[in-house]
Amino acid sequence: MSKQSAPRRLDETEAKAFLRVISVSARKLNLVAQSIRGKSAASALAELTFSPRRVAEDVKKVLQAAIANAENNHQLDVDRLYVKEATVGRAFVMKRFHTRGRGRSARIEKHFAHLTVIVRERAEDEAGEGA
Repeated sequence: MSKQSAPRRLDETEAKAFLRVISVSARKLNLVAQSIRGKSAASALAELTFSPRRVAEDVKKVLQAAIANAENNHQLDVDRLYVKEATVGRAFVMKRFHTRGRGRSARIEKHFAHLTVIVRERAEDEAGEGA
Protein backbone atom coordinates (compact mmCIF):
# COMPACT_ATOMS: atom_id res chain seq x y z
CA MET A 1 0.00 0.00 0.00
CA SER A 2 2.63 2.50 -0.97
CA LYS A 3 2.10 5.71 -2.82
CA GLN A 4 2.45 5.62 -6.60
CA SER A 5 5.67 7.12 -7.86
CA ALA A 6 5.39 10.52 -9.47
CA PRO A 7 6.05 10.74 -13.21
CA ARG A 8 9.55 11.78 -14.22
CA ARG A 9 9.73 15.55 -14.78
CA LEU A 10 12.90 15.48 -16.86
CA ASP A 11 13.40 14.07 -20.32
CA GLU A 12 14.81 10.54 -20.69
CA THR A 13 18.18 11.98 -21.77
CA GLU A 14 18.54 14.27 -18.73
CA ALA A 15 19.79 13.92 -15.17
CA LYS A 16 19.71 16.37 -12.28
CA ALA A 17 21.54 17.13 -9.04
CA PHE A 18 21.04 19.96 -6.58
CA LEU A 19 22.57 21.47 -3.48
CA ARG A 20 20.55 23.45 -1.00
CA VAL A 21 21.70 26.17 1.41
CA ILE A 22 25.14 27.09 0.07
CA SER A 23 26.79 29.76 2.17
CA VAL A 24 27.22 32.35 -0.58
CA SER A 25 24.97 34.98 -2.13
CA ALA A 26 22.99 33.99 -5.20
CA ARG A 27 24.65 36.77 -7.17
CA LYS A 28 28.16 35.39 -6.60
CA LEU A 29 27.05 31.80 -7.21
CA ASN A 30 25.40 32.78 -10.47
CA LEU A 31 28.71 34.09 -11.83
CA VAL A 32 30.21 30.60 -11.52
CA ALA A 33 27.06 28.84 -12.76
CA GLN A 34 26.94 31.13 -15.77
CA SER A 35 30.46 30.13 -16.77
CA ILE A 36 29.49 26.44 -17.22
CA ARG A 37 26.06 26.74 -18.86
CA GLY A 38 25.95 25.06 -22.28
CA LYS A 39 29.45 23.59 -22.03
CA SER A 40 30.30 19.91 -22.27
CA ALA A 41 30.59 18.18 -18.91
CA ALA A 42 34.33 17.57 -19.27
CA SER A 43 35.19 21.19 -20.12
CA ALA A 44 32.90 22.48 -17.35
CA LEU A 45 34.69 20.24 -14.81
CA ALA A 46 38.06 21.49 -16.05
CA GLU A 47 36.97 25.12 -15.76
CA LEU A 48 35.62 24.63 -12.23
CA THR A 49 38.80 22.82 -11.14
CA PHE A 50 40.96 25.82 -11.95
CA SER A 51 38.51 28.58 -11.03
CA PRO A 52 39.83 30.93 -8.31
CA ARG A 53 36.39 31.38 -6.73
CA ARG A 54 35.67 29.62 -3.43
CA VAL A 55 32.18 28.48 -4.44
CA ALA A 56 33.52 26.75 -7.58
CA GLU A 57 34.36 23.70 -5.46
CA ASP A 58 30.70 23.30 -4.42
CA VAL A 59 29.50 23.78 -8.00
CA LYS A 60 31.99 21.14 -9.16
CA LYS A 61 30.64 18.65 -6.60
CA VAL A 62 27.07 19.21 -7.81
CA LEU A 63 28.14 18.79 -11.44
CA GLN A 64 29.95 15.55 -10.60
CA ALA A 65 26.82 14.31 -8.81
CA ALA A 66 24.68 15.10 -11.86
CA ILE A 67 27.13 13.23 -14.10
CA ALA A 68 27.09 10.24 -11.72
CA ASN A 69 23.27 10.29 -11.68
CA ALA A 70 23.22 10.29 -15.47
CA GLU A 71 25.61 7.36 -15.68
CA ASN A 72 24.32 5.17 -12.86
CA ASN A 73 20.60 5.92 -12.68
CA HIS A 74 19.74 6.69 -16.31
CA GLN A 75 22.48 4.82 -18.26
CA LEU A 76 23.54 7.88 -20.26
CA ASP A 77 26.88 8.18 -22.07
CA VAL A 78 29.22 10.38 -20.00
CA ASP A 79 31.25 11.51 -23.03
CA ARG A 80 28.19 13.07 -24.68
CA LEU A 81 26.88 14.98 -21.65
CA TYR A 82 26.65 18.76 -21.52
CA VAL A 83 25.30 21.22 -18.96
CA LYS A 84 21.77 22.04 -20.07
CA GLU A 85 20.83 24.17 -17.06
CA ALA A 86 22.59 25.58 -14.04
CA THR A 87 20.01 27.50 -12.05
CA VAL A 88 20.58 29.51 -8.91
CA GLY A 89 17.94 30.50 -6.38
CA ARG A 90 17.96 32.61 -3.25
CA ALA A 91 17.60 30.89 0.10
CA PHE A 92 17.18 32.55 3.48
CA VAL A 93 19.23 35.41 4.90
CA MET A 94 20.64 35.23 8.42
CA LYS A 95 20.56 38.58 10.18
CA ARG A 96 23.34 39.30 12.65
CA PHE A 97 24.42 42.45 14.48
CA HIS A 98 27.88 43.91 14.78
CA THR A 99 28.67 46.37 17.54
CA ARG A 100 29.96 49.75 16.42
CA GLY A 101 31.28 52.80 18.19
CA ARG A 102 29.25 55.04 20.52
CA GLY A 103 26.84 52.26 21.52
CA ARG A 104 25.46 51.74 18.05
CA SER A 105 25.10 48.53 16.06
CA ALA A 106 25.10 47.63 12.39
CA ARG A 107 23.16 44.82 10.74
CA ILE A 108 25.13 42.10 8.95
CA GLU A 109 23.29 39.92 6.42
CA LYS A 110 24.62 36.46 5.62
CA HIS A 111 23.09 35.29 2.35
CA PHE A 112 22.51 31.68 1.27
CA ALA A 113 21.60 30.18 -2.10
CA HIS A 114 20.40 27.00 -3.84
CA LEU A 115 21.96 25.41 -6.94
CA THR A 116 20.42 22.98 -9.45
CA VAL A 117 22.41 21.46 -12.32
CA ILE A 118 20.77 19.51 -15.17
CA VAL A 119 22.96 17.61 -17.63
CA ARG A 120 21.69 16.30 -20.94
CA GLU A 121 23.02 13.79 -23.45
CA ARG A 122 23.74 15.22 -26.88
CA ALA A 123 22.14 13.55 -29.88
CA GLU A 124 24.28 11.26 -32.04
CA ASP A 125 24.64 13.76 -34.90
CA GLU A 126 25.59 16.63 -32.57
CA ALA A 127 28.23 14.57 -30.75
CA GLY A 128 30.04 13.79 -34.00
CA GLU A 129 30.53 17.48 -34.85
CA GLY A 130 32.32 18.34 -31.58
CA ALA A 131 34.72 15.38 -31.72
